[in-house]
Amino acid sequence: MLQADPELAHDVLAWAEQTAPGPLHVEVAGTESHLVKALEQRGYTQAVDGPFMACLDLSLTELPDVAPLPDGYAIRAQHDDTDVAGRAAAHRAAFGSTRVTTERRARMRGTWPYRPELDLMMTAPAGDVVAYCQGWYDEVNATGASEPVGTRPDQRRQGLARAVCTAVLHAFARAGGRRAIVYSRGDAAYPVPERLYESMGFTAYTRTHTFVGRPTG
Repeated sequence: MLQADPELAHDVLAWAEQTAPGPLHVEVAGTESHLVKALEQRGYTQAVDGPFMACLDLSLTELPDVAPLPDGYAIRAQHDDTDVAGRAAAHRAAFGSTRVTTERRARMRGTWPYRPELDLMMTAPAGDVVAYCQGWYDEVNATGASEPVGTRPDQRRQGLARAVCTAVLHAFARAGGRRAIVYSRGDAAYPVPERLYESMGFTAYTRTHTFVGRPTG
């Protein structure tokens, strides 16, 4: 919508400038030239250094099979409250964060456009969740996006993230998808996720840029 009516970008930025408590940091993709133009017109400056996201995509034709899993490991959707709690715990372990609680995960599962068949997790022999990939599907553009993806620190380097991400790609294809996208840190300070996606066949088509401005309210 913002691309169809660039003036809406100015309206959104004006609202943010009036309500923000401090300097605004706006992250846009390099392909969003209409947003870049609006930011520059409003006096925002582009940050030269710092983290950025690489925007990668992949055709959903001729996908590879999911690689064999270690004995006793399985990929599946969440079935019950215990799975929801395990998935939330795996996220906290993977990212060292306390934001994602069981209650928050349960609420998210009840919101549009969540689809349980696109939200896959991997369990270890004891049944605990050790890796996951959450997919979101855009039917209009036949495009699937993966966010978030994670593996418990003590379970890394076994190909678990690759396997569960590949399973989600197949789920996108079954839903009618033609393209998959993922955003990953692209700067040298955090290179591992982008290397994973590139090894799966994803290629970068643009990157994000951060623009900094000041609130006027």
